[in-house]
Amino acid sequence: MKRIAFLCIKNSCRSQIAEALCRHLGGDRFTCYSAGSEPGDNVDPTAVRLMQEIYGSDLSTHRPKKISDLPKIDIIVTMGCGIACPVIPGTQRIEWHIDDPVGKDYDAYWMTLIHIEDYIRTLLKE
Repeated sequence: MKRIAFLCIKNSCRSQIAEALCRHLGGDRFTCYSAGSEPGDNVDPTAVRLMQEIYGSDLSTHRPKKISDLPKIDIIVTMGCGIACPVIPGTQRIEWHIDDPVGKDYDAYWMTLIHIEDYIRTLLKE
């Protein structure tokens, strides 16, 4: 089973959503992780609420993690961390261009969720 890590800066919203959706939609296709280049203190409460309401995924006990805490990874998916996310030789790297919804309205979070789900579904087809 391939190990995939979703990376963003704070690991408080986008990458947490992606990890949860990877687990929810991917079944046993991947072992899913997330981390941040500069982890925040908490997972964003709006992201927690949306994931619970829409997918029944409980992110309330999740905490942002550092990239250095990840195990060996096969695929890295970055979301807006640019050069702050590592380049690891022998690891496939994919860049997803997804705006950070933190501090924006509910619709921004909803659109982020839709985009991440679309990307996850495409990834699962590959």
